[in-house]
Amino acid sequence: MKIEYNNLYTHFVFSTYNRQVLIPEHNRIRIEKYITGIVNNNSSKLYAIYANPEHVHFLVSRSPSISEEQIATIVADSSEHFINENKLAGHNFSWQRSASAFSVSKSDIDKVCKYILNQPNHHKKQSFAEEYEQFIKYYQETLQKNKVIR
Repeated sequence: MKIEYNNLYTHFVFSTYNRQVLIPEHNRIRIEKYITGIVNNNSSKLYAIYANPEHVHFLVSRSPSISEEQIATIVADSSEHFINENKLAGHNFSWQRSASAFSVSKSDIDKVCKYILNQPNHHKKQSFAEEYEQFIKYYQETLQKNKVIR
């Protein structure tokens, strides 16, 4: 069945391999622009992105023709190749072999965009490990609250 209208918003979080500090500030914008292009060239739209030294957050509205796993794999593989080919990380760069994808409601788009773009200030107060643990806890609690009883 063809889907003509959709609101498939996903907040992705990728971590560098072993959470190593590999993304230098002076190459951050170049990496963000490249990832934006990858998303836009795959029938999706990027709303916000921020590449931290050991992880990246980005919010996309994706086409129903591409799954979260497919877009994550395309972004990871392409950006990893681009970063290594252009020597943007100092030495061999790779992402973890798994990522996180969190669904976002249309009413929360602005809030999530602000959160992503505020990463430098956010990480002055909270480490990536603490941030990630908080995400997982929040989404597990939400899942438990919304479980359907059969």
